[in-house]
Amino acid sequence: MARSQETFSKKEKEKKRLKKRKDKAMKREERKASSEGGGLDNMLAYVDEFGQISDTPPDENVKRKEIKAENIEIGIPKRTDIPAAAGREGRVVFFNDSKGYGFIKETGTEEKYFVHVNGLLEEIKENDLVNFELERGMKGMNAVQVKIVNLEEKAAREAALKAAEEAEAEEEEDEDSKEEKTEE
Repeated sequence: MARSQETFSKKEKEKKRLKKRKDKAMKREERKASSEGGGLDNMLAYVDEFGQISDTPPDENVKRKEIKAENIEIGIPKRTDIPAAAGREGRVVFFNDSKGYGFIKETGTEEKYFVHVNGLLEEIKENDLVNFELERGMKGMNAVQVKIVNLEEKAAREAALKAAEEAEAEEEEDEDSKEEKTEE
């Protein structure tokens, strides 16, 4: 008859493997028995209407307030609320014709912006007063749509704005005087 293929060492290794499995299963059962958690129910978390995390489920009988999705603002308000600047005004502080670039210093903020010959609508030189728009470039804001300001047009525009402000102030004074007369 043929001899069994199992040797003494194979039997010992198998016994050790079975013992490890039993020990592991016993440890698992001990952890389950000694743990405070009762399973999945204790792991769940709920969020109430104020965004607070709690371990109790929300009350079904409470009447909820309806919120429209349009009224929710997350982070930054929409850009439509901010009036877009029509254009900026500045003075050319440096311009190199041979290399085709320079810098414009904005009159209001004294910020310097890079300008390239591709962003020009007409030729400029140093100390020119210019109108421009800003565009984000690779290294910061760049001036584009650059054109020289016509000083006569600028003076006429400022005079028209001043006249409009004065007319508005006069209308407010007239309304105030009418309100005073009606109160008397």
